[in-house]
Amino acid sequence: MPRSERLMQLLQALRRHRRPVTGQALAEETGVSLRTLYRDIATLQAQGADIEGEAGLGYVLRPGFLMPPLMFSEDEIEALVLGARWVASRADEGLSDAAGHLIAKIGAVLPADLAERLETSSLLVGPSPRAGSGVDLKLMRRLIREEQAAEIDYADASGAATRREIWPFALGFFENVRVVVAWCALRNGFRHFRADRIEGLRPLDRRYPRRRAAMLKEWKREQGVGPNAADKN
Repeated sequence: MPRSERLMQLLQALRRHRRPVTGQALAEETGVSLRTLYRDIATLQAQGADIEGEAGLGYVLRPGFLMPPLMFSEDEIEALVLGARWVASRADEGLSDAAGHLIAKIGAVLPADLAERLETSSLLVGPSPRAGSGVDLKLMRRLIREEQAAEIDYADASGAATRREIWPFALGFFENVRVVVAWCALRNGFRHFRADRIEGLRPLDRRYPRRRAAMLKEWKREQGVGPNAADKN
């Protein structure tokens, strides 16, 4: 097993234990010798892992430690690369640029063997025209993050135009279209707005009265999407 994967397994084992666990128990759980376990603990501590304890007493990983990128497994790296390449070729310009920066940042801190796999990944995203959008999706994403109400000018499939106040809480990226999921004050319910039919977007100087997470959960139940769908019946 590559050393990076072994260290990742050790971190995951430590995260499963809320109380100090002995080195012998960790060695058995991760399938290494006790001597190797002690070396790996020292390596993780040197890399910034907040692991407290010592041989004979046990070890505990303090809350709040985030697993660094160098702990990604090979499958996780391939998933990351594939996802970033899809975002780079399909999402709006802001997310596309962010995907490229993300890969560059992770590649800069990965061990040499994993960095090479990152650069030479053979998982490719096929060519596809970028979906059109009549609205600034970067602004829309900010409104969603900040739970801010907005007013839009929207044209339906027949071309009829309406002005609506919406509470946007999700953004769907499909192959050929982008969809804003929001509560529509005009219709008093959840609605889906194609981004390429939004002809005007004006942020309103107020947050909407409901939490984004709560609306997303309710929408999922209404649409029969995700683990909460079963609660609908």
